Amino acid sequence: MASYTLNLKPLVDPITIEHFEQLCQSNPELKLETNYKGELIVMSPTGYETGKNNADLIMQFGIWNRKYKLGVVCDSSTGFILPNKAIRSPDVSWIAKERVANLTKKEKAKFLNLVPDFVLELMSPSDKIEDVQNKMQEYLDNGAKLGWLINPQQQQVEIYRPGKQTEVLNKPSYLSGENLLPQLIIELDFVWESD
Repeated sequence: MASYTLNLKPLVDPITIEHFEQLCQSNPELKLETNYKGELIVMSPTGYETGKNNADLIMQFGIWNRKYKLGVVCDSSTGFILPNKAIRSPDVSWIAKERVANLTKKEKAKFLNLVPDFVLELMSPSDKIEDVQNKMQEYLDNGAKLGWLINPQQQQVEIYRPGKQTEVLNKPSYLSGENLLPQLIIELDFVWESD
């Protein structure tokens, strides 16, 4: 999924949450984010392989979450307002149920003003590795507790944990949710195979 960063300083500096919400409502067919500078990021739709793999990943998370009921799983359309003011939409995210319980109905109807406890980004062939790695670090710097960057092209997974060096796994068959997501096992062999 290619992404393009638009500098909107001639029009608005920086883009506010209210502006961004209006822009998203007026253009529901676009996948948009903002970075911490308030610049608008426009992302293209994913290709078949990425879309198929992302659907399988979210399905596995959903099955686990339905069984254990420890939180809420969100898809790539869910916007999160990070403390640094970026508005991001990870491919898969999870929030502990006690954090969701504190949100009002009005808050749940908009972009959530919180960082997910867990984030997953699945790289597309057109993604730049440095951009996605920076995004993963941004999640951690703003409070995420665990993150996975799945890179099908390199057949690697980068695991991000607060205060620790990024761990790189080569072509793992599965990943575990560690202490944050107990009993979660995500199978990955399908990601390394192409149809």
